[in-house]
Amino acid sequence: MKTKKIIYTLLILITMSALYSCSEFLDVEPNDTYTLDNFYASEDDFKAATAPLYNRVWFDFNTKFYYGLGDGKSYNLYAPFSDYIYPFSDLAESALTGPLVEAWSSFYNVVQQSNNVIDGIQQSPVDEDTQKLYIAEARFMRGTAYWYLASLWGDVILSTNPKDLVSNPIVNKNSRNDVYEFAMRDLEYAAKYLPEQPANNGRVTKYSAFGMLSRIYLSYSGLSDNPNSGNRNQEYLDLSIKASEKVINEGPYMLMDDYADLFTIENNNNQESIFALQWVPNGEYGTNNFQQGFFALGSDITGNDVAYGYWTRASYDVLQEYETDDLRRKATWMADGDFYPEINISNGGYTVDHENTFVNVKKGVVGSTKDNPLISRQNSALNTYMMRLGEVYLNYAEAVLGNNQTTTDANALMYVNLLRTRAGLDSKTSLTYEDIIKERRIELCMEGQYWYDLVRRSYYEQQEVINYITSQDRGNIVPILYDAPTNDVSVDATRDTQARAIGAVNEGIFLLPYPESEVVQNPLLREAPVPYEFTEERITDLF
Repeated sequence: MKTKKIIYTLLILITMSALYSCSEFLDVEPNDTYTLDNFYASEDDFKAATAPLYNRVWFDFNTKFYYGLGDGKSYNLYAPFSDYIYPFSDLAESALTGPLVEAWSSFYNVVQQSNNVIDGIQQSPVDEDTQKLYIAEARFMRGTAYWYLASLWGDVILSTNPKDLVSNPIVNKNSRNDVYEFAMRDLEYAAKYLPEQPANNGRVTKYSAFGMLSRIYLSYSGLSDNPNSGNRNQEYLDLSIKASEKVINEGPYMLMDDYADLFTIENNNNQESIFALQWVPNGEYGTNNFQQGFFALGSDITGNDVAYGYWTRASYDVLQEYETDDLRRKATWMADGDFYPEINISNGGYTVDHENTFVNVKKGVVGSTKDNPLISRQNSALNTYMMRLGEVYLNYAEAVLGNNQTTTDANALMYVNLLRTRAGLDSKTSLTYEDIIKERRIELCMEGQYWYDLVRRSYYEQQEVINYITSQDRGNIVPILYDAPTNDVSVDATRDTQARAIGAVNEGIFLLPYPESEVVQNPLLREAPVPYEFTEERITDLF
């Protein structure tokens, strides 16, 4: 990772006054006389140092890659002219693909900023108990970034010293197993030392850490030397269950009554949100959430601001997944005839008016500055969900199912059915993997998660996932007719299917190539990984 991208100590000092006093989340008195020598002298300094970990360092990940890969490569999204989607949906990304390069840099920005914070706090005169709270916050972020790196690239460089990679960027990478273990240790530390209540609205807690652990344990349970073993490690399935139970039974979270309400600016940091990126609107591109610019159907939604979403559409493949009357479809995708009262409020709302031959993105589309003052200059203050309660419910159900073909576990059924009931659907009486993965795809659609679900399955049922991706028939653009009231999608026989070249569907699709610029700078990325030497014991008293 390039040194210009990872030196963030000065960035903290530069951006503090810009980031603070803009929202409740950033409710800390700024100090205009910060220097490298006097920073980290108080708990307020700790809050200031950790604040950029919730936004700026994630920007390049959030802007294109989050959805481009998570929903594009899994083929929820079809966008033939969007260069942040089609390289992934076509399985044709390369070491030069822009969003891929940006995401790598963003993850290592998170890592190195976290390392900077940890290093600074450890040298602080502030008491040890207070130090642990904010070190835990930084380790939460670092561990989360490393889970993404392990899931996407496998073997990557583990770093705890913010100066090492600056002085010598030519270092060996570490194995995927070690990266997973590193991420788990970070999140376990966070679960032990983070507070039960957030220091400010939007900050993570110990239950945020348990939520992330429920995801990581679940992923790691399937990882072995045999990607077609068909079995997952019961120890880590059990840990995923326990972590999920911590969130569900002890955490403060509840489902929102209305699924659509999850995706409005007014409901940022709601009762279902476990960890979300916090975007503060100040009109400066590069510090906020730009997703509306990419997704909005037209400038009549954005108030004559940019709107690139006309060709960013739901795939035929994902539209087939929605059951009749599933309320989640309208909150996720805009179809012809759909009405949204929160958009174009001054004119009585917004009705989608186009052919029924395509469906556009709704999540992330929140309206114009006239609709909400927290929207400005191609940016919005809509948080980006990194984890919410709905996912933890599904993590629990999948971990309970484990290596079984089906389950009638009462709690697993209850959690899945709570999501289905909210969506206006009938309850299930038993659950298979197919039931759970379909529910995950719909519940978390356009929240950047589905590709990671497929990767997790590929750890122990690789050929099955390859067959599934092959069956999506990405090489053909299917002309559709979509009926919004019934969620019915059919093939338009009056139009021709268009062929599209895609990459090979084989075991190689589950790992991304290292960015070319990184390999040039560090040729050791081409070499076999080396073991990582852990210097601390795993925390074993969390449950």
